Amino acid sequence: MKTVQDVAKVVQERGIEFFLCSFVEMSGAPKAKVVPAHHLEDMAQGSAGFAGFAAGEIGQGPHDPDMIAIPDFDSLTVLPWRPKVAWVASNIHVNGAPWPYCPRTILQRQVTQARKKGYVLKTGVEPEFLLVRRNSNGTCEPHDPLDTLGKPCYDLRALNRNLDFTTTLLKYMYELGWDPYANDHEDANCQFEINWTYADCLTTADRHTFFRWMVRTVAEQQGCLATFMPKPFSHLTGNGAHFHVSLWDAEKDTNLFLNERDENGLSELAYHFIGGLKNHAKALAAVTAPIVNSYKRLIRGAPRSGATWAPVYITFGGSNRTQMIRIPGPGRIENRTVDGAANPYLAPAVMLAAGLDGIERNLPAGKRNDRNLYETSLEELKAAGIEFLPTTLNEALDELERDEVVMEALGREYGEYYIRVKREEWKRYHDSVSQWELDNYLGLY
Repeated sequence: MKTVQDVAKVVQERGIEFFLCSFVEMSGAPKAKVVPAHHLEDMAQGSAGFAGFAAGEIGQGPHDPDMIAIPDFDSLTVLPWRPKVAWVASNIHVNGAPWPYCPRTILQRQVTQARKKGYVLKTGVEPEFLLVRRNSNGTCEPHDPLDTLGKPCYDLRALNRNLDFTTTLLKYMYELGWDPYANDHEDANCQFEINWTYADCLTTADRHTFFRWMVRTVAEQQGCLATFMPKPFSHLTGNGAHFHVSLWDAEKDTNLFLNERDENGLSELAYHFIGGLKNHAKALAAVTAPIVNSYKRLIRGAPRSGATWAPVYITFGGSNRTQMIRIPGPGRIENRTVDGAANPYLAPAVMLAAGLDGIERNLPAGKRNDRNLYETSLEELKAAGIEFLPTTLNEALDELERDEVVMEALGREYGEYYIRVKREEWKRYHDSVSQWELDNYLGLY
């Protein structure tokens, strides 16, 4: 673990002048204070205080005492575009104690419990995003007016027009030591994805948080807006954040999901982990697909580009993108329910808890499904006993409320708070009158 003395050396060697002492609230949006480097020791001891009620959904009212951000220097990241400034992820404390409403603290608690059982969760993430522009009338559209193909995925011409943007991000990520290995134009117009090497789940969560901010920053510098919103346009593919997951031995650092003799390259432990994810899938959706808009992505059918690339049914399969759980290769699984709005800390926390429950109860993964589920009839699905993911946020919250394992992973206090906040979000949406309703009902009735 990096100490204050270690960071002081970085400050001297790199000429760091300022720190961004940062944390996230429920939405995953990063908050921060700027701390001059000569106050490093003060920051380490908790000099960065915040009025929590002003910071978002983090369990505080205007009457509560200050939240204190305690930096974790292992997350220290020097800004590639501002090399005299460094970002550091923090955990929130209140009155000297860890704050149970801090998402990073919730993940760390799950990591600690897993390590006591001999496990380390390693994750990789595929965060998709769209580059958009706002029109004078307040509407949004894809940023590149030439990016109009019906199936634009991997289109070299569109990739070339955005090469400055994507290569800038890649260079930054190489500089940070993340080892990005693939970047492409995705299935929607002006949609992109950058993949980097997996790590332990806390490191990946910190990087995921920083990545989302970095992408938006570079986009703004180049005159557009980047969004990870799950479904910005009804006719285009939405933004997923697929999680690649494996459990490793905490002492030997060996992949416990790997079994090269198995047809899928998976161990019995991995199948039980899948069993846990499937068993808790409906409740997990409330966290991995956490907003009203998430369920505009989790639909059966096809947008203009040909497929949603999002799961609807609780299944697992091989390298089959119509399944909830895909097996992209030996020794790992991919959870495709996670979308661009998922909190980078809460999503792996609940997945880890669900998977470990599957291991502890020897839950079966069930039969591997190799069909194209986008084209399988409802009758066939029901006959096969295949269950559905929730169709709305409200339905997912009902499932979460009933799921003891996922609620305990969040912490009972935070879980109940999470449900209250999200119920209110659903109510605000449900009580609003949309343009669709006006277009379809105003003249008819």
